[in-house]
Amino acid sequence: MCRNIRPLFNFEPPVTNDEVHAAALQYVRKISGINKPSQANEAAFLAAVEAVAAASQRLLNSLETSAPPKDRAVEAAKARARSAQRFARPVNTMR
Repeated sequence: MCRNIRPLFNFEPPVTNDEVHAAALQYVRKISGINKPSQANEAAFLAAVEAVAAASQRLLNSLETSAPPKDRAVEAAKARARSAQRFARPVNTMR
């Protein structure tokens, strides 16, 4: 999965249309291998983004859970902590 696509389900506040569209755009860019389509491919590219966004929104609207909604700020802090730990510079103990 593309690392830039984030989970969108069960958050408070709920996901916005812009977030769904951004995830759809990232997905279409990833599978097509095209970051910015040529004029010849632009219509097909944009149609694919809209189709993926619509399907994603339908999916998110139909999912159910008994888990409490996650807080975006808390989840972002956890992600930053994981990233800091993962990419921490090793300490050179031998000088």
